Amino acid sequence: MESIEEIITLHPDVGPETYNVALGRAISRIVECAATCTSCADACIAEPMDMTQCIRLCLDCSDVCVATWRVGIRRSGGDRQLIRTLLATCIEACERVSEECLQHDHEHCQLCALICRSCAEDCRLALRVLNGEAHAAGDHLRDIMPPSAASPAS
Repeated sequence: MESIEEIITLHPDVGPETYNVALGRAISRIVECAATCTSCADACIAEPMDMTQCIRLCLDCSDVCVATWRVGIRRSGGDRQLIRTLLATCIEACERVSEECLQHDHEHCQLCALICRSCAEDCRLALRVLNGEAHAAGDHLRDIMPPSAASPAS
């Protein structure tokens, strides 16, 4: 078990029956993604061509990731709705960076795209689990899905 996941399980309000494995894994991946996006943005600054959009998307994604893991790691009280919303936003930010970085041949961009894709997948799984928990708890809130997964308005 990674240290981030382990520290969550050691919280007094979290026990084996209440630990959300999918969310713990997503938080670990989100922390990695935040650092990767920041590093990729910094590497893009050093590239000779205009990498403005890539830099912007990487920095935005990093900021979204930081907000998501900071809220998601807190186990006192809880705000499932806010965590679900942040996960959906994180998925969207990661997918945008992945698309942008795949357009560049730089190794740092290719790695960033891969890590962002993995982060989006882990967040998507955590979001499905949290949506399921919300339904099981009788929450009358709609499922939260990232904009790219939502059906078009009629």
